[in-house]
Amino acid sequence: MKKVVITRNINPDMLQKLRKDFEVIVWEADEQPMPREKFLAETRDAHAVLTMLSDKVDEEMLQNAPELKVVANLAVGFDNIDLAAAERREVVIANTPDVLTETTAELAFTLMLTSARRVLEANQELMDGEWSGWSPYHMAGTDVFGKTIGIFGMGSIGVSFARRLKGFNCNVLYHNRSESEEARALGAKLTSFESMLERSDFVLCSAPLTNQTKHTFDKKAFSLMKNSAHFINIGRGAHVVEADLAEAVKSGEIGGAALDVYENEPIGADHPFVGLNNMTLLPHIGSASVATRNNMMNLCVNNIMEVLNGGQAITPVQ
Repeated sequence: MKKVVITRNINPDMLQKLRKDFEVIVWEADEQPMPREKFLAETRDAHAVLTMLSDKVDEEMLQNAPELKVVANLAVGFDNIDLAAAERREVVIANTPDVLTETTAELAFTLMLTSARRVLEANQELMDGEWSGWSPYHMAGTDVFGKTIGIFGMGSIGVSFARRLKGFNCNVLYHNRSESEEARALGAKLTSFESMLERSDFVLCSAPLTNQTKHTFDKKAFSLMKNSAHFINIGRGAHVVEADLAEAVKSGEIGGAALDVYENEPIGADHPFVGLNNMTLLPHIGSASVATRNNMMNLCVNNIMEVLNGGQAITPVQ
């Protein structure tokens, strides 16, 4: 019987689908990644693996798993996977595009509004019993309506985010490798990275992580932004030089930041972002709605079943 390794607990109905035909091993410590040693040991004779972004599928792992046919990654991104090594070993890599687009764009919009209106800071003041009453500029934030929004990475999530901005009468700029017809239909304008930073009141990073995009947002990038501008990241943490962002926020070089992703996750209370009033921080929940996570899991399971049964992956990366 072919073996499937799943590195986190998933919906039991989907586990049952796999268990009808395959041996299924599940790491059930849901809040913690499968330890590397356990991952390598369990995948040594595996035919399929359902992975998370925290699981590194590299040369060592692939060499260690000669029977492996397919890796289904529970994410749109796949920067945890060595695609070249997988191709050399004829291992199919699949991801979960499209099913999480709207949910992630919704979270990005939530971050932008939360940062703009100082929602977390205001809530903390009230919860701490420090609200002393109303005054004209008490917790005064900034409007989003009518502002200029810059989007770095106009893929499906960027387009979905831009579509939501139409209701706020925003001017949308974006920087991308190529022009997006969908973005143009929404009235968004392709521009240089520098021009986007200089002109935008809010800057969203929604790009995939590549060698070219890693650490794009550094000291120079933040210096180009308006002092009142807010930076939002729902792409990958490694797009940002975190020390440079912390300094830009603390010094007032930019107005604030709202993040769902970090270069090394999870972060702890000692992280330099923690404790900054104008920093909104979430624990990587971009696609975390019950319906979306179930859809992602189902797509991963279907990719595995298709490949192990001699078919083609539904959403192959390569």
